[in-house]
Amino acid sequence: MLFKTSVFAVCTLLFVALINANPADQVAEILRYENDNIGVDGYKFEVETSDGTLIQANGELKELSDGPAIVARGQYTYTAPDGQQYTVSYVADENGFQPQGAHLPVA
Repeated sequence: MLFKTSVFAVCTLLFVALINANPADQVAEILRYENDNIGVDGYKFEVETSDGTLIQANGELKELSDGPAIVARGQYTYTAPDGQQYTVSYVADENGFQPQGAHLPVA
């Protein structure tokens, strides 16, 4: 019985510490927002928030053998709960979504 109570107490303390280390009620504010829909030629989109998140994307129309398709390129940067900042660059085209980042495995 004492063992179960001790395990419960330790788990409860760890849970409380985890909640206080990364409060869920923290809300990031938008510092910059740009959305330029150029029309049929393409688009450009950027967002920067107060928590360090940065999203940049642009797209253009590309003619393929089976018709037109949008090719999107961009990157996003965010801070993980452990405080580490990650950046992912990507291309999304007729070959699918192709992300790259120093933290991602290489195929």
